[in-house]
Amino acid sequence: MSKIPEPLRNDVRILGGMLGEILKDQAGVAIFERVEQVRALAKRARTGDQGAAETLAMTLASLPLSEALPVARAFSLFLTLTNIAEAHHGLRENGDDVAGTIGNCDSTFAELLAQGVSTDQLHDTVSRLRVELVLTAHPTQVVRRTLLQKYNALADLLARRDLPRDPLLDVSGVEEALERAITSIWDTDEVMRERPTALDEARGGLNVLEQVVWHALPVWLRHVDEALRRHTGRGLPLEVAPVRFGSWMGGDRDGNPNVSPQTTLRASWLGRWMAADLFVGEIETLRAELSSRSCSPELRSRVGDVPEPYRELLRGVKDRLVATRTRMHSLLAGTSVSDEAHYTDVEQLREELLLCYHSLCSVGQEVVARGRLLDAIRRLSCFGLTMVRIDIRQESDKHTEALAAITKHLGLGDYSEWDEAKRQEFLIAELENRRPLIPWDLEGSPAVMDVIETFRVARRIGSQSLGAYIISMAHNASDVLAVELLQKAVGNTSPQRVVPLFETVSDLQSAGETMRRLFSIPWYRRRIAGHQEIMVGYSDSAKDGGRLTANWELYKAQEDVVRVCEEYHVHPTLFHGRGGTVARGGGPTHLAIQSQPAGSIKGTLRVTEQGEMIQAKFGNPRIAVRTLETYTAATVNATLATPRQPDPAWRSRMAELADIACDSYRGVVRGEPRFVEYFRRATPEVELGALNIGSRPARRRAGGGIETLRAIPWIFAWTQNRLCLPSWLGVGHALSKAIENGQISELQEMYRDWPFFRSTIDLIEMVVAKADPEPSVFYDRALVPEELQPFGDELRAMLASTVAAVLEVAGHKRLLEDYGKGQTGVKLRDRYMDPINMLQVELLRRLRSVPDDQSPDPKLWEAFVVTVNGIAAGMRNTG
Repeated sequence: MSKIPEPLRNDVRILGGMLGEILKDQAGVAIFERVEQVRALAKRARTGDQGAAETLAMTLASLPLSEALPVARAFSLFLTLTNIAEAHHGLRENGDDVAGTIGNCDSTFAELLAQGVSTDQLHDTVSRLRVELVLTAHPTQVVRRTLLQKYNALADLLARRDLPRDPLLDVSGVEEALERAITSIWDTDEVMRERPTALDEARGGLNVLEQVVWHALPVWLRHVDEALRRHTGRGLPLEVAPVRFGSWMGGDRDGNPNVSPQTTLRASWLGRWMAADLFVGEIETLRAELSSRSCSPELRSRVGDVPEPYRELLRGVKDRLVATRTRMHSLLAGTSVSDEAHYTDVEQLREELLLCYHSLCSVGQEVVARGRLLDAIRRLSCFGLTMVRIDIRQESDKHTEALAAITKHLGLGDYSEWDEAKRQEFLIAELENRRPLIPWDLEGSPAVMDVIETFRVARRIGSQSLGAYIISMAHNASDVLAVELLQKAVGNTSPQRVVPLFETVSDLQSAGETMRRLFSIPWYRRRIAGHQEIMVGYSDSAKDGGRLTANWELYKAQEDVVRVCEEYHVHPTLFHGRGGTVARGGGPTHLAIQSQPAGSIKGTLRVTEQGEMIQAKFGNPRIAVRTLETYTAATVNATLATPRQPDPAWRSRMAELADIACDSYRGVVRGEPRFVEYFRRATPEVELGALNIGSRPARRRAGGGIETLRAIPWIFAWTQNRLCLPSWLGVGHALSKAIENGQISELQEMYRDWPFFRSTIDLIEMVVAKADPEPSVFYDRALVPEELQPFGDELRAMLASTVAAVLEVAGHKRLLEDYGKGQTGVKLRDRYMDPINMLQVELLRRLRSVPDDQSPDPKLWEAFVVTVNGIAAGMRNTG
């Protein structure tokens, strides 16, 4: 393990010391001493001291609830404070909060020019760049927004503490403020008492944009502009926004009955209200600043002979923005809506701001124009008047069900029973037919009418507030055509682009052929006008076949769809449904983008930012600037750099590894009769389903086994006992078999020279470094029937063999030796993770001993939830 940097160690020591004193004051000396006792025993138990382990188990078993809750909270909060200190230290070193070394725009542009990219190519690529980060509200954010805001304030105080001494604000004043902040956090309820609604989630996503990204965006764009000027002699074009934002919050109804058509409509109103509100404040400040008298003839003709032309124009702008905000507020409140002049189109506001900009430039005041006014224009390019564009997502079977209801009502038969050829024939004929499809007297099931009403509401919302229509579990060309037809059937003249989501191993394998069938349809080629977006899903593919197999199938699927797009002269945009954990496609942004197949990133990219990763990447403006710059630099590099094509022998070896890993993974998850029972006993999977951490149910359908469990709680459960099984299962068996067959030299060559393979192995290395077999032993001994405990030993042996194989392939002597910051993170947390895991084991034992016809003590449940939060903080992941 690398040494913990002294500044970081100092921050952690100061914060921990403050927490200890606060514990004494707020919870009492007895609780403080109990925390210290548990910590010391856990530390000795970790070294193999069996006596300490037994004493700790007895101590926790006899711990009254009045002590269990504050003890859990103390360890949970310490781990959170450690995270804050570590993130701050990363910024202090001008690093990235996830990866160790990441190129910024300046260094990336310089490297590309050195490789032979022309200045024109570089400038054109950056100017045309279109990255969209899509915020999603999967149930992974276990921390209340109230606390997130307090954590951000504490991070700001750490930054202030690093500033040179100021006689008006000395260090002792900042440290007192830190104490106040930690005291406030300690006395704030950390348990979500009610499950958030889908609209609550939409509001939370917008709050991140309002409180953080709105302020970070101009700073980031000035960085890009300066780097571009330095290397090409030309800055960023006036209205360009290389990164924009989308959202699934309020629009993702796949398996979530709590997202109704009205939810999506109200989420769109919320976005419009917030955009108008933010621009009202921006225009007020601009009016105060732009007192100039000189202006262009164009502006003078607009405002007349007034002494302050800019203020006069902006007065009207502000009035229309206020009217827009008032209108959205009335719609949300359900009160009467005013007909007062308001903005209906973003171009109306853009034209007025550009008029001011060009006027200032024409009278020699470009330096004024390129200040706050330029920031406002760039914010408008990024956020529009909607803040985000909402994607709608629905499962393909729901569209099939709706069309079946329509065809049966019309006496045409049952669409759901038709084969693919007949479905396509019907859909194409109806798409080319002008007659109405949906009969006025259609009476379908509630699910059918919900689908149809969603399309009607989408027509009402309009294209400026909506992004793509995502079809989850897309299997065939007819799944895409079905959505196109339903949009046409409700009379939507500005339909959403339709995006198939390929997420199982079999669907990824057939993705290229599915797109070929679509592109062969003349109507469809006319419809897409040379551009197609395709989404690939990381979570369900990994849950289906394991991480190694999913990575390879995702890589090949992208190659296939790009190849097909090239055949039909279609520009592809790949939409990556990545999560926070490695098992769900997570990992360092730069590394992930650089490892994509050649040609899959051509200046356009969409990526989901899910759950707790939104906080990790956009928690405060400084981190947000780094995140935005990382996406910009990595996407430009992936577009212009020439990646080495993998050797055909490497592809064959990778295919072989993927097959072996898949068989091994499925042999355990599907073929092992002990697996399901062990999973439910050795992890808190059952209890996690009752947490109030998302509007979305944990399962797609009621009942069922692992196959119906969503990918997120599947991973969440294994993260809690720290075995992290979904991220590595099958990998070790595949690598070990290749090594046994004398293929280590080839594997090491692949690791050295193939970015895809290297990133795959590096991500596995990161997760096995974070995984820890010892805590899962505690869970087994206390919670798993004796006859199932040998199975846990087998899984831990698999983890050990995975670690050994990964180290040999990477040529490393120890885990994360190339990632010093990753080692530091593990080392910082380990000594405080064991106690909270062992406490969770004891609380689960008590919860599971409560008779089925009785409810557990609320305090017992609350203490358990606190341990969930604490372990999630320590692992820096939920699902």
